[in-house]
Amino acid sequence: MAVNPDLTERVFAPTAPYLVGREKVREFARAVHAEAAVHHDVEAARAAGYADVVAPPTFAMVIQDLTLQQLLGDESAGIVLERTVHAEQKFRSSRPIVAGDELTATLSVTGVRSVGGNAMVTSDAEIVDAAGEHVVTATSVLLVGAAG
Repeated sequence: MAVNPDLTERVFAPTAPYLVGREKVREFARAVHAEAAVHHDVEAARAAGYADVVAPPTFAMVIQDLTLQQLLGDESAGIVLERTVHAEQKFRSSRPIVAGDELTATLSVTGVRSVGGNAMVTSDAEIVDAAGEHVVTATSVLLVGAAG
């Protein structure tokens, strides 16, 4: 099955709230070699004006992954994981993610285009806090190989 072109403009249900944990932020920061004190030390983060430790910008992928699982789990999408590569990633932030944030995300498929027999699927995950305020938009492009 090819990627369903009708995915364009499809909006998935919001994810369940994700409570950002302090240790998760620290673990992620270590994994990506983000060494700034605000990522590890509560007092350093507070001295910089934050309520708790600050996640590195790419931490948004943790939340975005919840939305991508919705897309990949939708059989009508025609996306076969074994033929899929994460080709591109961008973030547009309104503010940093901080431990204690409760975040939800809503995925919108913004484009499906054919490239040399393969498909490029572009999606935006709009991530908001508990008050509904924008935190970050995570944009991904998946390259889905043609059935062979």
